[in-house]
Amino acid sequence: MLDYFRVGVIANSHGVKGEVKVYPTTDDATRFKDLETIYLDDNGTYKELHIKSVKYVKNMVVLGFEEYNNMNDILGLKGMELYVDRENAIPLNEGEFYVADMVGADIVTDDGNHFGTLQDVLKTGANDVYVIKTDEGKEVLFPSIPECILEKDLENKKITVHIMDGLLD
Repeated sequence: MLDYFRVGVIANSHGVKGEVKVYPTTDDATRFKDLETIYLDDNGTYKELHIKSVKYVKNMVVLGFEEYNNMNDILGLKGMELYVDRENAIPLNEGEFYVADMVGADIVTDDGNHFGTLQDVLKTGANDVYVIKTDEGKEVLFPSIPECILEKDLENKKITVHIMDGLLD
């Protein structure tokens, strides 16, 4: 299981005091106000940053960090991803999973054939959609509904699916 979960991507600088605009990739953007630390992914190395301010501007979160005090300090951060550790992740209800723990799971059909690998989970209005890379290398969008997703065995990184007639046409 992963130890860090992505919660945002630095979109740009904000002002001259070393603040950054963050595009949130979490379901709850208000979670930033409860965080004391966050981790910056710097080419695979997680650098701990201490949050000193949180503001909300339109659909973005503006963060200030103790480690950065002016615009020049944060110029190279654009496009970098921000993470929380598992300890600070939003608690799950029974039967819920972190997407990061699901990605990479083997997708197996209900007749036992390997179908592909889970690449991502998209949040839509009605239901989640699984992005699956098939064994043939094709990307397939698969609805996360009870009729299609039969079993999630994340301990063994395996999801069993039923391919409904016409779903792959």
